[in-house]
Amino acid sequence: MLVKDILNRKGSEVYSVHPQESVYDAIKKMSDLNIGALLVMEENELTGIISERDYRNKIILMGRTSSTTPVKDIMVSEVIVVNSSDNIETCMQLMSREKIRHLPVVDSGRVIGVVSIGDVLKSLIDEQEVEINSLRTYISGDYPA
Repeated sequence: MLVKDILNRKGSEVYSVHPQESVYDAIKKMSDLNIGALLVMEENELTGIISERDYRNKIILMGRTSSTTPVKDIMVSEVIVVNSSDNIETCMQLMSREKIRHLPVVDSGRVIGVVSIGDVLKSLIDEQEVEINSLRTYISGDYPA
């Protein structure tokens, strides 16, 4: 299964914040949308990503104030991305190796979506379910002629 298949199923909505917005506003937006990360975009260009983990490690544990700290101060600026033609195995390897849970999808320099670890796992489970059902049908001899 490819990243574009995941986006076709789940949609390609991209949620983002501006680097000058406060961390508080970013966390509020994540809470309102029930998501764990936001892309940081400036003039349609991906400049970073901010996650709940960044908030925990760089605001709470460092005694900073989320209402006065801009997103640019805690975002990850070296963003690991995939493109729509990458497969889910590539996503799993990147997420595991880099210890991340969100991958922006970038085609021709343009952000077209985001895949999460949950999206990847759901796709993997769906693929395995289809394979299992095919094998059951084959074993039982219940396949169409």
